Amino acid sequence: MRSFLGRDILSLKDFERMEYFRVFQVCEDLKPYARDRRNGDLLKEKTLVTAFYQPSTRTRLATEAAMHRLGGRVVGFSDAKMTRAGDFYQESIKDTFHMLEYYGDVIAIRHFQQGAPAEAARWASVPVINCGDGWGEHPTQVLTDLYTIWSERGTLDGLKVLCVGDMRMRTMHSLLYAMSQFDMPAFVVSPPEMSLLPQFKAELDERNVLYTEVPSVEDVIAEADVIYMEPVVQADYTKSREEAAGERGTTPAAYKVTREMLRRKAKRDAIILHSLPRMDELPEDVDATRHARYWIEAFNGVVLRMALLALVLGAVE
Repeated sequence: MRSFLGRDILSLKDFERMEYFRVFQVCEDLKPYARDRRNGDLLKEKTLVTAFYQPSTRTRLATEAAMHRLGGRVVGFSDAKMTRAGDFYQESIKDTFHMLEYYGDVIAIRHFQQGAPAEAARWASVPVINCGDGWGEHPTQVLTDLYTIWSERGTLDGLKVLCVGDMRMRTMHSLLYAMSQFDMPAFVVSPPEMSLLPQFKAELDERNVLYTEVPSVEDVIAEADVIYMEPVVQADYTKSREEAAGERGTTPAAYKVTREMLRRKAKRDAIILHSLPRMDELPEDVDATRHARYWIEAFNGVVLRMALLALVLGAVE
């Protein structure tokens, strides 16, 4: 297995099976810091730089919280408009990240342009972590999701995953890439205009990912061990920011999971994950059911990012 020391975390395309389990083991070792709400000193000599060109609640704050939990420091920006990359100068990725490498030991980036984290990694000599790039990938979120499934179900192999939402989403891309390393057949449910793109299907076929496209959640929810959801009422992820304007659409019934549907059709031990924010595809009354795991998923987001930071900075092997 390859070392994580100094490694960029850009995509799950190149993650090998045993590397997932190594990350999960470090999560288990470090989880007490987050669970007990205490800070350690594992990364007390290290600084994280956050460069967020798009809005973020969970990803940015979980990454920063992870660094604080391990005793490290955080500098950075959460609004590119307040930097030279977002004002009159429109400073390039090359110049920005060749400079940011001098301000810390690891960089976490979210960007509206697909491929921007990989471009940043070309010019930074410190590890770069992709926290979401346009319609590209979101590896730290999906590592969190897989860790949550593994923690809750004790395995990844043999589980059937129902993926519901916009298949252009970066989370869906990373999740389906990751499934190539496990025996995890997927049911894919999305509106036709948000379905798997032909070039992405070709990649999945090349990686021997098992997936079946179906028209409605209700058709297959009875077979699902994991229900993985994203909205179909979406912002444009190729923009740095999109403000709410006028009335937003509602989610058609084919792409919703309701409490009544779960009662009638879902397996008793099926779990629901959602990276949030949600629209109306997952009503709030589902929160109180035995199926909901998205709040645990949010907690695990801190734990997972603690593990990644510790690994790429060499605090653990």
